[in-house]
Amino acid sequence: MADVARLAGVSAMTVSRALKGKGAVTPQTQERILRAVSDLGYVLDKSAGALSSKKTGFVSVLIPSLNNSTFSETVQGITEALDTEAMQVLIGTTGYSRAREEAVIETMLQRRPEGIIVTGGTHTPRGRTMLEQAGIPVIETWDLPAAPIDHVVGFSNAATIEDLMARLMFRGYRRIAFIEGEHGEDTRGHDRRAGYERAVEALGLERACVIEVGRPPITIEQGGGAVVRLMDTWPEVEAVICVSDLSAFGAIMECHRRGWAVPERLAIAGFGDFEIARHTWPSITTVSVGSRGLGRQAGTLMLEAVAAMRGGTPLAPRRINIPHTVIERDSTASLPRPAVAGRVA
Repeated sequence: MADVARLAGVSAMTVSRALKGKGAVTPQTQERILRAVSDLGYVLDKSAGALSSKKTGFVSVLIPSLNNSTFSETVQGITEALDTEAMQVLIGTTGYSRAREEAVIETMLQRRPEGIIVTGGTHTPRGRTMLEQAGIPVIETWDLPAAPIDHVVGFSNAATIEDLMARLMFRGYRRIAFIEGEHGEDTRGHDRRAGYERAVEALGLERACVIEVGRPPITIEQGGGAVVRLMDTWPEVEAVICVSDLSAFGAIMECHRRGWAVPERLAIAGFGDFEIARHTWPSITTVSVGSRGLGRQAGTLMLEAVAAMRGGTPLAPRRINIPHTVIERDSTASLPRPAVAGRVA
């Protein structure tokens, strides 16, 4: 309240009355106080009266969606780690929207979690300010932000696709495409595309062939539509990487319907190592980051950070780089023919 009062040019008592909605405060003063609260990145502590110890016993976890198995597995891993200390998880979904994430951050902080775990390292300016000013441990996951807020448990999305491209190159593929969602707020998908484009240049391939389809997350149906567009646009393409296993599955099913053999006519790879990737036919080559294990590491780090905070000495920021694995399956078997004259080698 002292910070808000100083910025708004009023007394702390006036701030108290304005935020409680009690006492005589003019509309102009009320607006000035609320603007100061917003500019400082503060949120109202609705539980302060009942939870003066600040030991609420729960951690907030923000994920893009619940119907993506990689994120549900991440939450499962976080829960397994927190269960060891009887801490609970409060889940919020952001819908791949930074504006939505900002609103969810504010809602969560009003309930005073002892820590917050967010997906990704890109936030709105106000969202970032709220996280920085929250006074609790913050862990960014599924990314390696250049300027972390606090702790990081993640990996380079671009590097995963660069490694996958190298494996396809080793298998004999030279004309490789990429399917992703429309440009927007899915920064992790955008990073994977950046990795693809860097690999095209580094490996000396002919050109980048990118199909954008739908608002993230791309569905099975959209994956099917994307592969048709791809083959209509660049019929010479030999392989395609999809931004996720769901879209890769949709692409494979559409190839089956049209009589395009996979991988003989078109090799298809995905990302995430979803359960469906292991059990479809042909099984899908993909990249695994061990979503559940990533979650366990984030949960374990959060327990340590919360314990340090309760002890009065915040944990120094940590950066845990999660290794990834390219899992080669039947959807990208080696080309059964030698490179054709004129192809880039």
